[in-house]
Amino acid sequence: MVLPKNSHIRFLLFSLIIAVLIWLLTWIFPVVVHEKIWNIFFFLSIFSFLISLLNSFLLKSFGENFFQIMVLAMILRFIGTLVFIGIAVWPGMENIILFIADFFIIFLFYLVFDIYAFLSNLRPISK
Repeated sequence: MVLPKNSHIRFLLFSLIIAVLIWLLTWIFPVVVHEKIWNIFFFLSIFSFLISLLNSFLLKSFGENFFQIMVLAMILRFIGTLVFIGIAVWPGMENIILFIADFFIIFLFYLVFDIYAFLSNLRPISK
């Protein structure tokens, strides 16, 4: 099977696979899935998509500032996830450890996808 070249379609397929995995886990092992898993999933999918859009726009506009753009993306992702976890946990959520663990696992899936997409789009520098 050949993956589509468009990164948006790849992202959509990846998100659908993650959603199916979450659904299967909630059906097979409901003990390891927090009740707010879908909030986590939707936040991370939308936030990762927006970060990738910002990254691609900035890299097209300011390609010479590659390192700064990648660090900006990492900082935005870190701050956004801390804010989401803070807002979600603040009102006194039950089973905070399970929430953090589920969040971290899905976050790592999206991070690995971003790294894969980044590495697959590298081209040799020719001057």
